[in-house]
Amino acid sequence: MRPLHLIALLLCLLAPSAFAERLYQVELLVFRQAGEPVVAPQLAPDDWAGTALPIGDSERPTALNAEAAKLSPGNGYQLLLHKAWSQNIGSSPSSVAVSSGEAQFGHHPIEGTLSFTQERFADLQLELWINQFSADGLLETSEHLKIVQRLKDDSLTYLDHGSLGALIRISPL
Repeated sequence: MRPLHLIALLLCLLAPSAFAERLYQVELLVFRQAGEPVVAPQLAPDDWAGTALPIGDSERPTALNAEAAKLSPGNGYQLLLHKAWSQNIGSSPSSVAVSSGEAQFGHHPIEGTLSFTQERFADLQLELWINQFSADGLLETSEHLKIVQRLKDDSLTYLDHGSLGALIRISPL
């Protein structure tokens, strides 16, 4: 076999593993920082989840409980969401919808999507809405958190966005 053919054969055998999906535990904490909320100019859209699927049965126990405990009112924070789930992450986008609180007319107090792709590092697109409802249950105001960030495996990453913040960690399973 010629050396060029051998190299081509090796590349064909190795390439699929380079683009294979891996299973990760994703853990997300969303919190409000001290100060006035920054209200978005638009309300959360009715199709806030788009094509993202809810985490559902892939929800897992949380591990960042010590960090969550520090996000207390005594320290100037309000923890809004703390969830962990398993998710496949690979070269094609993998999206999940997260929400918290009782739904009112299709909206939750906290709702949004996380989309991941991974080549060498994992790239995150996070879009969350923190919603306030009127007394009759209609969506009244929304805060909007939208961030694109590169993540490293097993590293806790802080995402800052005005009056809102988030901590996220992805860990291979």
